[in-house]
Formats: sequence, C-alpha cells, structure tokens
Amino acid sequence: MAKGRDIKRRIRSVENTRQITRTMEMVATAKIRKAQARIEAARPYALAMMDVLGKVAANVEAGQHPMLQEHDEMKRALILVLTSDRGLCGAFNGNIIREAESVIEREKAAGLDVDLIVVGKKGIGYFRYVGRKLLGEYRDVSDSPTFAVAKDVATTLMDAYTNGEADRIWLIFNRFQSVVEQKVTTHQLLPIEETEVPEERDVATTAEYLFEPDAVTVLQRLLPTYIETLVYRAMMESAASEHGARRTAMKSASDNAAKMIEMLVRSFNRARQAQITQEISEIVGGAEALKG
Repeated sequence: MAKGRDIKRRIRSVENTRQITRTMEMVATAKIRKAQARIEAARPYALAMMDVLGKVAANVEAGQHPMLQEHDEMKRALILVLTSDRGLCGAFNGNIIREAESVIEREKAAGLDVDLIVVGKKGIGYFRYVGRKLLGEYRDVSDSPTFAVAKDVATTLMDAYTNGEADRIWLIFNRFQSVVEQKVTTHQLLPIEETEVPEERDVATTAEYLFEPDAVTVLQRLLPTYIETLVYRAMMESAASEHGARRTAMKSASDNAAKMIEMLVRSFNRARQAQITQEISEIVGGAEALKG
C-alpha cells in the first residue's frame, strides 16, 4: 500500500496548498475593494486639477514654465517603473519589465542615455540582475502607496528635468481596468504635452477669473502639484492592479489544485481497487492450492 500512502500524502499536500491560495485570493479581493475606493475618491480631485490647469494655462503664454518646455538638445531619458514588492501575481511584473525594456531600447536607438527609478522589489531585483544602474529605488510602498512617497518621487523627477539632468521622463505602470484586467501604460510625464492641458470649452466660464498674484505664478505652483497627483494616481492604479492580478493568479491556482485533487483521488481509488483485487486473487489462489 506504499503507492496508496504516497498518493494520500500528496492529496493532503495539495489540499493545504489550496487552503493557502484561497486565503490569499480572499485577502486580495478585500484589498482590491479598498484600492478601488481610493482611486474613485481621488478621481474628482484629478479631474478638478485638470480643469484648473486648463483655465490657468489659457491665461499664460506658451513656454512660461520649464516643465512645459522641451530641451533644445536631447541627451538623457529618465524612466519611472512601478512594480510590486511581492510576487504571486501572475504576469503583473513581467509585463511592466518587458515594456520598460522596450522603452529603454527605443530611447537608446534615438541616441539617449537612460536612467531608471524603480518602485518595488521585483523591478529592483530584475534591473540589478541585468546590470542596469538605478538612479533611485523605493521598497515596501507598492502595496499601499502614500502621497508622501509619491511627492518625494515626483520631486526627484521634477528636479532632474528642471536641472537638465533628464530631457524626457517616462512613467510605466499597470492601469487598473477591472478586477480581471490590467493594462500596461506608458506615459510621458515631462515635458508636459500640450494635449494634457485641456483647452477651454467655454470662454465665458473663464472671463471673470482673477489670479493672485498673477497667472504665471499660479501655474508655477500648480504644475508641481499636477505632477505629484499623476505619480500618486499611477501608484494607486498599480496597487489595485497588483491585487487584481494576485487575485486572478490565486483563483487559477485554487482551481488547478481542485482539479489535481480530483485526479489524485481517482488515482488513489484505482490503486486501492487494484490492491484489493490482487489480495482477493491471492486468497482464491491459496484456497485452490490447499484443495489441490
């Protein structure tokens, strides 16, 4: 019955694994709800920020802020990559890393040197392994990002651009579409493209706006806040996507474990039936031998 015992031992092992994956699936589901609520709560602020940015920009001449100006000579690109600190989330990190490598190759083909700022242990570990130099790294923040961390990251990016240390800055993250769908997104963070500054749809709504001390000063205060908001929203989107990817991966693992248990139970029953048949045959054979 050695084979039967081995199968029973394997069944218990798979059942224990299924309990773990089910628990992780439920935890990820609960975290998705919280992350989704945070995204929905931040959406009105982001939309209002875009609206105010458009109103201010409409009263300012082009090129009044360094973050709106393209550098004359393009030498260096900076990429902010958002990955996770933990694994067991399917292709979440793999998709981001492949997209980052694609952007790196594209920028190098254009003659630019590339620096990286990476959020998440998985991305940090990968880029260190392949020998890429990291300008900055952030750990233990991907699961529950805070605005303080986002502000610190955004400040580093803005300083690099305004000081001429970077001529183009990209943001790569997973956008949360739904619980079962996450979309890899590449966004040019700096310089701010004109398409991001919405044009006024109704001139009458802005005719009575007064700026204190003036529109240029307001824009100088507004654009850094806008970049900080973009980085923070991207971090929240990435966190929600991570939980969604982990929930999907754990559900698949639980389903596969259930199928494996079913298959092992059938194998155990066949092995047990074969052993019983063999024992009956031996008893019958022994009885016949005694008669002879």
